[in-house]
Amino acid sequence: MKPWRSHRWGTAWRALAAAWLAGWLALPAGAAPASEELLRIDARPGVQVPVYLLRPAGAAGTVLLLPGGGGGLGLQPDGTPGSRNFLVRTRGLFAAAGLRVAVMGRPCDQKDLDYADRITERHAADIGAVVDALQRETPGPVWLVGTSRGTVSAAHAAIALGPERVGGLVLTSSVTSPRRAGALPGQPLDRIRVPVLLLHHAQDACPVCVPAEMPAILARLTQSPVKKLVMVQGGANPVGDPCEALHFHGFAGIEAPVLRTITEWIRAPAP
Repeated sequence: MKPWRSHRWGTAWRALAAAWLAGWLALPAGAAPASEELLRIDARPGVQVPVYLLRPAGAAGTVLLLPGGGGGLGLQPDGTPGSRNFLVRTRGLFAAAGLRVAVMGRPCDQKDLDYADRITERHAADIGAVVDALQRETPGPVWLVGTSRGTVSAAHAAIALGPERVGGLVLTSSVTSPRRAGALPGQPLDRIRVPVLLLHHAQDACPVCVPAEMPAILARLTQSPVKKLVMVQGGANPVGDPCEALHFHGFAGIEAPVLRTITEWIRAPAP
């Protein structure tokens, strides 16, 4: 795959604005914007999970986005997510591509979703409850899309829920360090039986998400019917911590082409 190059505008924020504009300009002529709603889904007795749902007209599939970090959405007073996490800030681009989008936050009984929290039966059950709610509203496969710590959640849930409830898996900026609970090398990846796309930035400098480890992870997906590894390059000037959202770890400045790669692969998985 050819590396992506972008103009160096001086700040990741200007690049991000351009990416959003490119995504909305990609809407088909006459397409209506997605309706948006904050839901609170009953996951366990007395426990609700916030889910921000975007419903574009004529959606061709559903993605459940699992953010990294502590798992919060950064909810604003108007109920919209304000987190800069890669998946939260690009949710509109998924919708612009014609997918129904659910962005899952932390359950109300937890103040953080650390690595170890993301490989518990409780967490997989919470994700399963959200998947079931989405399928009750619109029957059809739900793809899990995780980034950074969210890849721990997505892989664990795909194993726990199985292909009967999960349509496919997209893992971006995957956790690779064996020092972190739930890192992909320590999970039984040979039990994943759905299509899997691995997408990573070649210059990701986060020490727990090492690009060189990704080919070995791909090789472990022995039961996946279709699998692919995409390494990307380019972007705007990275800013902040290399494990945070506006660095290469979060695909700063190349959101639109990354989202195009993901959504096109979801529509037609191929090696």
